[in-house]
Amino acid sequence: MSNTVIITGASGGIGSAASILFAEKGWNVVMNYYRSAQAAKLLASSLSSRGYSVTTCFADITDRTQVEKMVYEAERKYGRIDALVNNAGIAQQMLFTDLTDSDIDKMLAINLKGPMLCAQAVLPGMIHQKSGKIVNISSVWGVIGASCEVHYSAAKAGLIGFTKALAKEVAPSSIQVNCIAPGIIETPMNDNLTADELSSFVDEIPLGRMGEAREVAELIYYLCSEGSDYITGQVISQDGGIAI
Repeated sequence: MSNTVIITGASGGIGSAASILFAEKGWNVVMNYYRSAQAAKLLASSLSSRGYSVTTCFADITDRTQVEKMVYEAERKYGRIDALVNNAGIAQQMLFTDLTDSDIDKMLAINLKGPMLCAQAVLPGMIHQKSGKIVNISSVWGVIGASCEVHYSAAKAGLIGFTKALAKEVAPSSIQVNCIAPGIIETPMNDNLTADELSSFVDEIPLGRMGEAREVAELIYYLCSEGSDYITGQVISQDGGIAI
């Protein structure tokens, strides 16, 4: 029986790369989306036409009812959930003193509460089967902080704390929880940056280039594979050396 993974924010740069890789590796892939229905369904259709087992699922990850429905439907269709990739997230650049309650609440809801709700929904099944992988996508800014992205940095740092604590709690059930902290990756999330801004960022990267979504997907896949069975509670900085 094929393994099954739920990937949130599956139509984005890292999410779509992960969806493609897991499908190519023979997994059943549940592609979660919220706003990007067309992109998610187009990618799922393309993968399905190649014979891969891929389905899309609309859900607002900040809504417990919608998250529980997504997981229920995935378990009903595929029998079990073997891995959850908490990839969905948002970013926003603003002076801390200009942030509104709405800005802060939205950032924390999507980048921290959402992954917690998704984990809560898949864990009963994983605990019952005594196996499972949860991979949370944080950020290098969650490790070292970023000026003008204080609420984003705080939410991503919270995701790191969540990873470490949950890893300890579910380890007796042979479930591994890990976190990736990507640096500057070539994805649509950076479309708001000018060429000069991107160039300035790259100048700060020891390896001298931005990362690729496929590279992050490869690490996600490894952390969901049997090869990572003895790795848990870890935060892996995949940032070209920014956080050294």
